[in-house]
Amino acid sequence: MTKPRILKPTAAVTVLLALASLAGCSSGSDSDGGSGSGGVKIAFLMPDIASTRYELFDKPLFEARLKALCSGCSVVYANAKADPATQQEQASSALAQGVKALVIDPVDSEAAASIVSSARSQRVPVIAYDRPIPKAKADYYVSFDNEQIGALIAKSLVDHLKRTKAKGGLLEVNGSPTDAAAGLIKKGIHSAIDSSGRELLAEYDTPGWDPTKAQNWVSGKITQFKGRIAGVAAANDGTAGGAVAAFKAAGMNRVPPVTGNDSELAAAQRIVAGDQYNTISKPIKTVAEATAEIAYRFARGKHPAGRTTLFDTPSQLFVPTVVTIDNLADALIKNGPLKVSQICTSAYAAACAKAGIK
Repeated sequence: MTKPRILKPTAAVTVLLALASLAGCSSGSDSDGGSGSGGVKIAFLMPDIASTRYELFDKPLFEARLKALCSGCSVVYANAKADPATQQEQASSALAQGVKALVIDPVDSEAAASIVSSARSQRVPVIAYDRPIPKAKADYYVSFDNEQIGALIAKSLVDHLKRTKAKGGLLEVNGSPTDAAAGLIKKGIHSAIDSSGRELLAEYDTPGWDPTKAQNWVSGKITQFKGRIAGVAAANDGTAGGAVAAFKAAGMNRVPPVTGNDSELAAAQRIVAGDQYNTISKPIKTVAEATAEIAYRFARGKHPAGRTTLFDTPSQLFVPTVVTIDNLADALIKNGPLKVSQICTSAYAAACAKAGIK
């Protein structure tokens, strides 16, 4: 594997640089100016509904950007609901419908290699979205820097525990073992924990990123390591929610710090309430729109260059921001996808007021 070069500028600068490199995608010959010429079909295949972001943000943002580029183009959309066989069928259906490019966030990164092969046999370019496909070389990969995500959330956690002089070890709740992006997040988490001197009590690869499975595993570890758990490094907000639920079910009203990733509404509310320590603010709008531009260029016979390479695939990687209660208002409300009214419902009004969110 060719390890991507990790860039050091702030997330905002990184996003601006990335957008600058894509400027040609939406101007001149790369756009039909909304004239509707071509009627190109592009597939957008998402992996699951366990993470709410795909239906709420990725899909509509991708569709809107493609429509702006080409009013006569259309998106062939499908969600596999965590079933690799279903995703294979959805890809076959999209190819049968004559799509000119196929964007896929794979349920199973290894199984998706056959989708890449099928598309290639029909000369349809494949853009891996959010999760890479290591066993087959896609034409392009657009994502967040997943290894950096893992390192960021875990370092934020261990630094917090050091500041608060918390005693005990950590649980690590990873993502799906069939998701290559989860493997990168896991690697990043380990890089921070392993160098911290903090004991890793146990870790778990959560099948399908299922929050219930994460909750059940954490419940067992609460019993096994009673009084010894200082925090939980969870790979996304769904597994974080499962971990928090396990502590609540065990009668622990004061939940140890739990990490997250994806900036889901429920995670923002847990952070406000003090039940989750952090999450990751991802510029989903930027990434979804960049992917629409890249896919449209491929569909028109262009071959956009990557800014780095991952798994031998030209790639565009965006660096996100760690969110805690200290910067939640700026990261998720002022400059993010959420509204005060969404977060600060009656159940969280008092907590929002205490945090100065209004």
